[in-house]
Amino acid sequence: MNTTAKIQHKGQVTIPTSVRRQAGLSKGDLVNFAFQRGKIVITPRLVIDRAQFPNADDEYTPAQRRIIDARLDESEEDLKNGRGYGPFDTAEEMIAHMKGQLKQRAAAKKTRRSR
Repeated sequence: MNTTAKIQHKGQVTIPTSVRRQAGLSKGDLVNFAFQRGKIVITPRLVIDRAQFPNADDEYTPAQRRIIDARLDESEEDLKNGRGYGPFDTAEEMIAHMKGQLKQRAAAKKTRRSR
């Protein structure tokens, strides 16, 4: 459903109530504006109230933070056990290494298929 709003003084526009409800927007919420392919795109912005959550160090939910922390722990364990690559001195060195890995994987797939 399309809803029309009029641009007021200083470019102000009231987001229709039905659209605010659908987007879960309330008074005081922040939104980002972008102009993309001839359209104005308004995107709700997640902001954590630091007064309410003084220990919040980012904009992730507790569930997201647990997943991120678990993956970081796993990658640290991989590095401790030698399951990693590098360090690389340049980006070109890293890219060359990655291309070599891709060639090895492609060769391994061909070997498996020919059996």
